[in-house]
Amino acid sequence: MAAGLSPRMQHIAEIFDSSEPVASSKLVYLSGLSSKELKFLGEIWVDADAAWRHQVISQLVHLSEVDFRLDFSGVFVLCLSDPDETIRIQAVTGLDGEENYLLIAPLLRALKEDSSAEVRAASAIALGKFALLGELGKIPTHYKNKIYTALLEVLENKVEAAGIRRRALEAVSPFNLPRVKELIEQAYHTDDVKLKASAIYAMGRNCDSAWLATLVTELNSNEAEIRCEAANACGELGAEEAVPHLLKLIKDEDYQVQEAAIEALGRIGGEQAKQALNK
Repeated sequence: MAAGLSPRMQHIAEIFDSSEPVASSKLVYLSGLSSKELKFLGEIWVDADAAWRHQVISQLVHLSEVDFRLDFSGVFVLCLSDPDETIRIQAVTGLDGEENYLLIAPLLRALKEDSSAEVRAASAIALGKFALLGELGKIPTHYKNKIYTALLEVLENKVEAAGIRRRALEAVSPFNLPRVKELIEQAYHTDDVKLKASAIYAMGRNCDSAWLATLVTELNSNEAEIRCEAANACGELGAEEAVPHLLKLIKDEDYQVQEAAIEALGRIGGEQAKQALNK
């Protein structure tokens, strides 16, 4: 063992010294790293081959999805500074779904400063989880306010890339604020189908029953993407009034719409939905 290296650091070094494919059993040593261990990893990471870095982070994302006990968040934050755009996107993906509010700051930096539109859009998506936690009072208020302010800046920047603005709208939607509702309404009335779909998605996450009439109308849209998002949003609202309309979509020509309708009915529940799902 190299002098001065802890057993964990030795394992980290071995991961990058090997010419063999990285085994998952070795990558678990990257879970829950201390600040000293992360610094050591960072020194190795910058000199590692790009293909090797891709392999490692892809496996870490997969492992974090199948075993919630593993915590690679430190590695993912480290990788937000990687020169490779794809690795940074993977890093944000790895952070998506995390609930540790200390991860908000690096995600906000990525949203504001990253040179890649894809990374910034992914960061907005990841911040959406924290926006919901903020609205539920599960993170400190000043973090909630920082998220809202950052997402609002993106949405009100008219020269911002459309994809980033869409994801920012989806992310900010849990905030029960008049300005958020205005932005959802504005996006809904656009001619851009993708942006309209995001607005409908946002209606569901906004959890305001005032959107229900609009959502029921859009269940009959000519656009499959719109019908799909409207069905999902009805499920989010738990709207029993939407059940008769969702039942019609079980036999929709689009398979994804069928799935969305079935899932929405399952979430809404009620006798009518149960009978339909049991057939």
